[in-house]
Amino acid sequence: MTTDARTQLPEIVDLAALGDDFTRDPYPVYADLRARGPVHRVRLPSGAEAWLVVGYDAAKATLTDPRLSKDWDNAAPELGLMPVASGRHMLATDPPDHARLRRLVAKEFTARRIEALAPRVQQMTDYLLDEMLARPDGRADLVDALAYPLPLGVICELLGVPGLDRERFRRWTDTLVVAHGAPETEAAVAALTDYLTRLIDRKRDAPGDDLLSVLIRTTDDDGDRLSGDELLGMTWLLLIAGHETTANLIANGVLALLRHPEQLAALRADLSLVDEAVEEMLRYDGPVETPTYRFTLEPAEIGGTVVPGGGQLVLPVLADADRDPARFPAPDRFDIRRGRSGDGERPGGRGHLAFGHGVHYCLGAPLARLEARIALRSLLARVPRLSLDAAPETLPWRGGLLIRGPERLPVRWADGPQVPAESVPR
Repeated sequence: MTTDARTQLPEIVDLAALGDDFTRDPYPVYADLRARGPVHRVRLPSGAEAWLVVGYDAAKATLTDPRLSKDWDNAAPELGLMPVASGRHMLATDPPDHARLRRLVAKEFTARRIEALAPRVQQMTDYLLDEMLARPDGRADLVDALAYPLPLGVICELLGVPGLDRERFRRWTDTLVVAHGAPETEAAVAALTDYLTRLIDRKRDAPGDDLLSVLIRTTDDDGDRLSGDELLGMTWLLLIAGHETTANLIANGVLALLRHPEQLAALRADLSLVDEAVEEMLRYDGPVETPTYRFTLEPAEIGGTVVPGGGQLVLPVLADADRDPARFPAPDRFDIRRGRSGDGERPGGRGHLAFGHGVHYCLGAPLARLEARIALRSLLARVPRLSLDAAPETLPWRGGLLIRGPERLPVRWADGPQVPAESVPR
């Protein structure tokens, strides 16, 4: 890697200068960086400088490196960054505080409780597909029709969020996950903080049987409970992370199927493959390109490069880790039967880092998988002639390096009858 002779730091790779081509398809850029080494100093699209970690082994190790902190109090001031959430939550705390916060919430996300949501998720999916298929022109934006409203509706119902103005909420969250550190972020943070604070106050006065009411009154075995600041942070995290990742998982997954007709045909022919298909979608083009930020507590050698201490920003690239040929044979091939060929992979290409790794592994992963599985199975069973209604290279993509997914996904089904919900086997 070349270095700047004055500072002895690696030269900066300006990701911001790569434009729409990088946003649409960052994988060749990451692969080129990986070929040169696991760690690179970069300028992000937001303008901030960071240390990018590519490759499966290096990224996985970085996710559990104790020399890196998730606490924004440890960020170097010169980075010019601001948190994109209010209150203390699991993605912005380190052990042992992180373990305490996670313990207070984790019992509401057990596998049994998540599976119990399946009938309601199915009901919501059927309703959204009914609405979509009622369109006389046989066309829709799948992001607006299914991928976005399904996970948002599920998490809002779980938390007991009444009458949410979804368009306004979507504008807030789009700003937070795309314009990371930009001036407009401050206004979105303030608006959403005010909304959630008033929501929590209402739940305190009139609790129900929803998750937010449970979190307000929940206590641990030793009497520990969430403080007001922690409750705000946890609500913020659950509401935003609870829909953004799943919405883009569904959109990216459907797009991958439509761009690989042989894989789409295989899944249509055998919907029992849907679990494996979801895992391959997560690996091939997952919804989280890089995780939330980590900051150096001390100088840290990563992949042979010493990253300075003092709060430097470090970003392991999950998207590249899951395309590393050292871990996944033929990684650029989308294959819903991946792992059945005796190549040493776990079934379905599991082992990917789409949900992270270590203590910060996504608590909502089972819910995301459940929603994606139901959405995909229902969509493919009910819309046998689904096709892409735009050239793939014309699709607009979300900016920034946090959430990855198309802003719109035009689809059509106008050339034949569709299947009613009651005819689809569950």
